[in-house]
Amino acid sequence: MTAFRLKLEVNGVTHEADVEPRRLLADFLRDDLHLKGTRVGCEHGVCGSCTVLMNGQPVRSCTTLAVQAHDSLIETVESLQRDGDLHPLQSSFSKCHALQCGFCTAGFLMTLKPLYDDDEVTMDAAKAREAISGNICRCTGYQQIVEATIDAFHCRDHGGQSQ
Repeated sequence: MTAFRLKLEVNGVTHEADVEPRRLLADFLRDDLHLKGTRVGCEHGVCGSCTVLMNGQPVRSCTTLAVQAHDSLIETVESLQRDGDLHPLQSSFSKCHALQCGFCTAGFLMTLKPLYDDDEVTMDAAKAREAISGNICRCTGYQQIVEATIDAFHCRDHGGQSQ
């Protein structure tokens, strides 16, 4: 198989690498770039643990070929923390106990980030449940994840004031 010369930006850093055409984006991120926050759960795009942002939109990196990300901007969960400070979504997940084992957390965070970044998006319990409906958690029962989502949006909309 002929390797493909891949060029992409991941978390603000440009990378170029030769990849096999069938190499998955999740494997490239985890194995080649050593970004272990992207988790591979079901390997079928169902659980959402592997969600990353490609050009600002959530994608399942376990079913996306690395070559499909050529010339794209990729954001992984590692991009959320800035200068040692947690992203507001991460802070709310921690505060609301919205994680237990943590395996699925990155996928939830990356699914929610584009919505959080859109100041026009408001959040309530029904919208939060719909937003995370493509992600599976086997530990929390989802209520804390919904509460954390609402908390993060509330803090965003009210200048950091928690509920």
